[in-house]
Amino acid sequence: MTIKDTHEEWEIRATETPFVGGKTSVRTDDVVMPDGTVARRDYQVHPGSVAVLALDDDGRVLVLRQYRHPVRQKLWEIPAGLLDVPGENPLHAAQRELYEEAHVKAEDWRVLTDVYPTPGGCDEAVRVFLARELSQAEGERFQAEHEETDLELARVPVEELVRGVLAGELHNTCLVVGVLSLVAARQGDGLDALRPAEAPWPARPFEA
Repeated sequence: MTIKDTHEEWEIRATETPFVGGKTSVRTDDVVMPDGTVARRDYQVHPGSVAVLALDDDGRVLVLRQYRHPVRQKLWEIPAGLLDVPGENPLHAAQRELYEEAHVKAEDWRVLTDVYPTPGGCDEAVRVFLARELSQAEGERFQAEHEETDLELARVPVEELVRGVLAGELHNTCLVVGVLSLVAARQGDGLDALRPAEAPWPARPFEA
C-alpha cells in the first residue's frame, strides 16, 4: 500500500451557499455516500493561504504575536496570509506577507510542507514556505490595520519553539506544522533537499 493522499470526488446531488462573507463563504452539499445514502455536509469555502517559516543565520525563527478573536487569545504565529487573487503564485504571496508583517525579505525559498488545516469542515489549503538568508526590506514599512496594528515581533530559537509546542503552550497550526517539519527535514535529507519554491500545488494551481 502506498501511503499518499489521492484526489477523489463523490457525487453531489444538490448544493447551496447559505452564507457569503468578505473572504470566505459556507457551502452545503448533499453528498452520496458509498452505501448509497445521501448525507448533508456543511463546510467553509476558503481561498487558501500561505505561511512563512523565516529562519535567520542564528537558527532563530521570526514569529509574531497577534490577537485571534474566534479563540479569544493572542497567539504566537509565523507570518501568513490569504491568497487574495485566484491563481496567484503562492511564492509571491508569501514574499508579500513576510514584507508586510515583518518588513523582511529572504533570498532562499523552499516549500516546507502543504497542509489542509481542518479538512472536515473547511477546504482551506496552506502552503508553508521555508525562507532563509534574511535581511531587512527596503522602503517604508507596510501600514497595518485592525489586529495587525498590535503585532509583536520576536526571533526565537527553534528548540524553544519545539518545547512550547510539545508543552501545549503554542497552538497556531502553521507555527506548529512549520517548526516540526523543519526539525524533521533537518534530521532527514536536509533543508536543501526540500521542494523548490515553485513546486506544483494541486490544491491551489497557479501560474509560475
